[in-house]
Amino acid sequence: MAEQLRLYSYWRSSAAYRVRIGLNLKGLAYETVPVHLVRDGGEQHGAAFRAANPQGLVPVLQHGDRVLRQSLAILEYLDETWPEPALLPAAAYDRQRTRALAQNVACDIHPLNNLRVLQYFERTWHVPQPERDEWVKHWVGEGFTAIEAMLCGDAGRGRYCVGDTPTLADCCLVPQLYNARRFGVALETFPTLLRIEQACLALPAFDAARPERQPDCPPPQ
Repeated sequence: MAEQLRLYSYWRSSAAYRVRIGLNLKGLAYETVPVHLVRDGGEQHGAAFRAANPQGLVPVLQHGDRVLRQSLAILEYLDETWPEPALLPAAAYDRQRTRALAQNVACDIHPLNNLRVLQYFERTWHVPQPERDEWVKHWVGEGFTAIEAMLCGDAGRGRYCVGDTPTLADCCLVPQLYNARRFGVALETFPTLLRIEQACLALPAFDAARPERQPDCPPPQ
């Protein structure tokens, strides 16, 4: 029997969203273990979760007795453990392009707008909500402008970020677009990103990973 996969996740965490997409693309069954990032000060700060991830961040993927951390590293682990369908293209140049796009989101956009950053602004510097929202909009806009230009200038671009098969880059882009809408980022100047998102969300693997389809998503008010 295959070792069980258990994903410690929060329904609207974009980093956990990336990993859900990757698991679904691979056709891998997994158990979701919700970690509420806001309730009671954030369950990620508790001793039990810190034992699994000293950073106090989701996602964490448990594969048997192995504990995996950091969404991009988890996705590459999935790709190396279950090679088909591949999340990274075969050609070295295409793999580089894929990683560059993924890292633009995961390393440059997302860390500036993560929950812990916004909470620090609020609790330590007492930055008002409108200014925190403008911070998010600015850095998402900067990142999306660069990604749009990279994609439009890439002769090898296809239906998805790199070619006609979803890759690691798409796993990162779609959740970041979801986050952008949460903060009211204007997206009409990014038509290529929106076209790729539409193509991705038409796939069952992406559709099933949506935040509103997760077991810990609160019911509509």
